[in-house]
Amino acid sequence: MLVASLAFVLATVPQQPPIRTVVLSGANNHDWEWTAPTIAGALAETGRFQVEVRNDPAAFLVQPPAGLQLLVLDYNGKRWGDDAERAFLKLVEGGVGVTVLHAANNAFPGWVEYERMVGLMWREGTGHGAYHPFDVAVVDHNHAITAGMADLRQHPDELYHRLVYTPGADFKVLLSAYSDPKTGGTGRHEPMGTVAQWGKGRVFHTPLGHVWKGVPASRATWGDPQLRRFVARGSEWAATGAVTLAPEPLNWLGDVERAEGFALLFDGRSLAGWRAYQGTAAPTQGWSVQDAAIVHAAGGGGGDLVSEQEYGDFDFRFSFRIASKSNSGVMWHVTESNPATYMSGPEFQVFDDLGAKPDAKHGVGALYDLVAAKGAPVRAAGEWNDARILVHQGRIKFWLNGTAIVDAPGTGPEWDAMIAASKFRDWPFGKAAKGRLALQDHGDAVAYRNLRIKAL
Repeated sequence: MLVASLAFVLATVPQQPPIRTVVLSGANNHDWEWTAPTIAGALAETGRFQVEVRNDPAAFLVQPPAGLQLLVLDYNGKRWGDDAERAFLKLVEGGVGVTVLHAANNAFPGWVEYERMVGLMWREGTGHGAYHPFDVAVVDHNHAITAGMADLRQHPDELYHRLVYTPGADFKVLLSAYSDPKTGGTGRHEPMGTVAQWGKGRVFHTPLGHVWKGVPASRATWGDPQLRRFVARGSEWAATGAVTLAPEPLNWLGDVERAEGFALLFDGRSLAGWRAYQGTAAPTQGWSVQDAAIVHAAGGGGGDLVSEQEYGDFDFRFSFRIASKSNSGVMWHVTESNPATYMSGPEFQVFDDLGAKPDAKHGVGALYDLVAAKGAPVRAAGEWNDARILVHQGRIKFWLNGTAIVDAPGTGPEWDAMIAASKFRDWPFGKAAKGRLALQDHGDAVAYRNLRIKAL
């Protein structure tokens, strides 16, 4: 089963080739039938991995594909057999990376090489307390995986304690968590992330990642963007020796943004908080959630999405990705007394400038049809862009990929004159002091994520 990159294809020009990855599963005392594709999705959503799930690891390892870079172990079952185990060790010694997740450290008692590779194993005397949310602290900020990474806050999981050290193992601890006696813990800090070297191969191991079969509530473990980003960064390092993925989780508010009063407008899993323009629910076609992004399929229909909440002055930050020669936009102060969103709401233009070469007032980052973006750092179709819209005290300001590109009046005589000279002059455009945000269905493929807003 191939789970690669995004399910909607953008004809992307990737900044780096995707990491050829295989998740080995098929047996576990946990819910491997759910976790294996979920783990694959957590990697694929970053755009950095091409992922395949294999539930026949013994057969796969004997004849692995050329170009394999990473093995992710979601396996706790019987031994693979001499041929497969020799092949596994040969792959890792030759430079293939390994990610070991949760109960995979329970596996293979007596396989000394594997136990030394992982370093800390679930063996006699190991245990865990109740499933509960707990903080996971970064204890080594100097490693590529954890550089710039914040502590994991209130991550829901099983907290393994008293993992058994394998004699001769050599590893570094990157994260730990306090195992609270109140939840059945040890009263000490337990390791939650380690790294090691095995020949030319790198090994990333975390005891996090628990999901019980028949206990849907435990799926919250992998619903946590913090864990997904940590595992993706650890896996990228295991595969390549470097980390290019940003330390911030997708669709997540960091401590600073929380303190500043920002709110998430997308949870990464559903269209909650959004609905169809002039509708009561999300569209039944066109729009979907894929790989932690709100995605519109080319020609999918569905109309524009609007926020359930209305906003006056605000600071809105988001990421977008546009297909080749495609068009979309983000509008605000949208009212629903008109046939279309653009009749009332001004627009931050989302466009593929390099592929379609629009005029200045219709290019990416323009205040559409009113003010051209200046010095916009244009990225190729298929690449993610970070954008910001600030509407405050009668001014409209835009940023694209960290660069200020628009600063214009949003009220007053100059604003009125711009509208009078535009295609919006015959509509009640730009008149409302508050309204809904809108994501435009222009018929093309586009994706949005990391939607955060602060009402001012």
